[in-house]
Parts: sequence; C-alpha cells; structure tokens
Amino acid sequence: MTIKHESSDWRKTLLPMQATIQEAIHCLDRSAMQIVLVVTGDDQLAGTLTDGDIRRAFLKGLRMDTTIAEVVKQNPLVVPPEIDRELVLQLMQANKIHQLPVVNKTGRVVGLHLWDSIIAPQKLGNLMIIMAGGKGTRLRPHTENCPKPMLEVGGKPMLQHIIERAKRCGFSNFLISLHYLGEMIESYFEDGSKFGVQISYLREDQPLGTAGCLSLMDTPPTQPFIVTNGDVLTDIRYDEMLDFHLRQNSLATMAVRQHEIQNQFGVVKIKGVEIEGFEEKPIYRSHVNAGIYVLEPSTLHNLVHGQHCDMPTLFERVRLNGGKAVVYPMHEPWLDVGRPEDLSQARQHQT
Repeated sequence: MTIKHESSDWRKTLLPMQATIQEAIHCLDRSAMQIVLVVTGDDQLAGTLTDGDIRRAFLKGLRMDTTIAEVVKQNPLVVPPEIDRELVLQLMQANKIHQLPVVNKTGRVVGLHLWDSIIAPQKLGNLMIIMAGGKGTRLRPHTENCPKPMLEVGGKPMLQHIIERAKRCGFSNFLISLHYLGEMIESYFEDGSKFGVQISYLREDQPLGTAGCLSLMDTPPTQPFIVTNGDVLTDIRYDEMLDFHLRQNSLATMAVRQHEIQNQFGVVKIKGVEIEGFEEKPIYRSHVNAGIYVLEPSTLHNLVHGQHCDMPTLFERVRLNGGKAVVYPMHEPWLDVGRPEDLSQARQHQT
C-alpha cells in the first residue's frame, strides 16, 4: 500500500543553500518537523539539515550568521513518491531517522515522511524528575503565597506545561521534588491521573540543591532518567535528549544553550604598550546550563543521603571519577523564569 506524504506543511522546511544557521533554526521552529530541506532552483534537493547538525556546528564554534552550506548533509537518503508504507518504515528504522524526503525522478522535493505521523509516539518507561521545591525569592511578591512552579503562564501552572510537554514526548512517570508550599503542588496534581500520567512526590525537609534531593529516593531508577528544573519553559524534545544521551554512552548529560554577550565598547588589542589592533564591540559566546539533565542510575552513587549538592557539582564528581559527562547543545525556545521580567515574558509569549 502506498502512502501519501505530509500535507503541504512540509514546504515550511525548505530553505535555499545561502540561508544562515539562524534562518535554519527559525525554519526548524516554524515547521516543528525537526529537519530543513535545503534546495536549489525549482525545489531541487541539495541536502538536509537537522537539529543534530546545528548542535555540532555550535560545538565547532560556527556563528549564527554562517551559511548552512558549511554544515548541510549532502546526498541524504530519499524515497520516490510511489514507495509503500512498510518499506518507508523499514528504511527509517534501519537508518535511525525520523524524517525521509520524498523526491521525484527529476530530483525535485515533493513531500516528506515523518516517523511520528506514520506510527504512534513511543511510550517511554523512563522516570522524569521535576525540581519544584525552590522558594523563588527573586519572584516575590508573586511567590509569597504560591510556589514558583505553580505560577500561571497561559492559563495554567508552569509545572503543568512541563508535564504536558513531556507527556507528548512519551513520558508518563513523574517524580516531583517538593519543599516550599509543596502541599499546593500535591493538591493540584494529586497522583497525576487527571492529567493522564503517574505522579509521586519527594519531600525535602530542607533545601538540598538541584541534585541533593535525588539522594532521598527510596527506590532508585533502573533506567536513565530525566531531571529538569520546575521553572524552565522550553520546546525541547525530552525524548530526543534521552536518545542523544544513550547514543553518546554517557553517564550524565546536561542541556546547554549558547549565550552571547556583546561588549558595549570597542576593544583595543595591545601587547605591552603597543597597539596590535581593534575590535568594534565584540560578541563573546559561551554555553550556559539550561537546567535539564539525563542521568544514569549509577550517578546517584556520587551523592550522600540528605546532603546538599547542586547539579554542576554532581557532574564534576562523575567526571573526576572517570565517568563520561557530555553536553546536549539546544537551540529550542527556552526561558528560565527566575525574575518578574521573565514571568512577564513567558506570559506574553503564551497569550
């Protein structure tokens, strides 16, 4: 049986070869299909570009204004329009790809097969832990009588946004860490059944940091698990981050975002007292912790029961003990709601 490609929405994935990495990121966000189809005149397929290609480009130090010609994957796997569903599934599974361009005999793109549209999303047994115990002191007065993760954005608590997005990625088993006004969170979500998930709770008598509360688990997970801060709103695909972690054979994976700071002044390069050159308002780039992690159960051996520990410290312990710790460069929309202006921005984005 032959299958039709996606509706004309696939055309949102098309970009010319001279487009920039920044334009490719906008294209990925706009289409939500996790691929860019790079074309020349008359929609002739020249190559493809995925989230992973962009992440690798950032790790190589390429800039947002770099053209995608430097990172495009040429000669990608494609299929003709008349191919049947079973063969499409076999090809995608064998090559571990989620998108498969449809190209006619002349090399012109005429469609796009998406794995998620062909089969139902995979249900994951991995645990997701959400840190929701912080006091949110920088968000006062909003948090005087409400825990920060319960502040509403778009008509529902931030914590609900996180759970619903994770559910769409296949997660159904959640553990929420509570401390400040935790009873309000537990009263709202209960056991999670009304949200179609399973929720249990971890209670901190005192703040133990972003990793310390993991030491309180009575029954540690047996599979890799996700940990996220309860005040991070993002469009990240948690399932793809988990898959990246597994492919890297990592013990601990940290999502990071590229952060840019522009110097307001022209910089004078000197050697001793001699001028060697000038740089007008340079931009300094670095990677910052995005507050989302994937951990192997064995990393919990680096924690002491009931002792304070933050995630960077845990990652450092893993690394010093010979374990592999890696980063997952992300470009998806992301906001750490830590200040009143962040909350206003989140609410404006959701209206």
